[in-house]
Amino acid sequence: MASSSTRKAGAWYPRWFWPSFAAPATIWLIALFVLPFYVILSVAFGKLDPIFLSPEPVWSPLQWNSSSSLRVLGELFRNGSIVQSAFLRTLLYVGVATALCLLIGYPVAYFIARHSGRFKTFFLVAFIAPFWISYMMRMLAWVGLLQDDGYVNKALVSLHLLGRPTAWLDGRPSTVIMGLVYGYIPYMILPLYASLDRIDRSVMEAARDLGASPARGFLRVTLPLSRQAILAGCVIVGLPMFGDYFTQGLLAASRNTSMIGNIIVSSLQSSLVTEGASLVLILMALLIVPIVYYIRSTNRAVERGGV
Repeated sequence: MASSSTRKAGAWYPRWFWPSFAAPATIWLIALFVLPFYVILSVAFGKLDPIFLSPEPVWSPLQWNSSSSLRVLGELFRNGSIVQSAFLRTLLYVGVATALCLLIGYPVAYFIARHSGRFKTFFLVAFIAPFWISYMMRMLAWVGLLQDDGYVNKALVSLHLLGRPTAWLDGRPSTVIMGLVYGYIPYMILPLYASLDRIDRSVMEAARDLGASPARGFLRVTLPLSRQAILAGCVIVGLPMFGDYFTQGLLAASRNTSMIGNIIVSSLQSSLVTEGASLVLILMALLIVPIVYYIRSTNRAVERGGV
């Protein structure tokens, strides 16, 4: 009776109909994530050819050897090791760069969402257009700008902010951090703009009617309502920074500024392939923590009706 009444009430679909819509994404995920991830596992828990020192993946989990991964994990917690230094340096760079992206990006997103008026589309296009150029080309342009005789030094010296040209490309952590900020800040601004643009202006008007000053209204109304966007921006910006190696390689190229991504790349380009794969797994395991926190925080916000 229930099934017949359901058919009369509307169209009837087999149980597999709606889940089938997820099939293309599922196939894509398996082909481009699950299988490559299993290859990394097979390499990390595999072995090296004793003659050519090339990796020999072990496909059967029953034959995996965890000695290489345990050795890399021990290096991560050994004081003074290259892996630990690179990891701590990466945490510092990513933390500072993400904070700068937020401090710079929030006012920009707020202005575009609340005060740009009819020029909103123009500002969005003007902001996004430079990032249509490839990341490599933009970083190479910064290499030219930051050279001893580049325009950055010329401008700072002519404004008497520097007494002489600074060697920005001589392995400076500040150069790496600013390169990360420049490369990833759009991914902070866009989710912030999308969230701020959805906030109903009547909410702010109600806060003003209740006696809240503009600053207090921002701190008590706008900022809490954009909390999920701030968290999303930090996750979107911070996670790829952990694996970034290109920025440091172009703007610093110094062992004293190497990040965990540089250690992984150098390992994969040498005979330490299994160690590099183990580092990838360790980094993924660590980055799962902020992802899980973001998902749980978003789910709680949805349950409270905050998103």
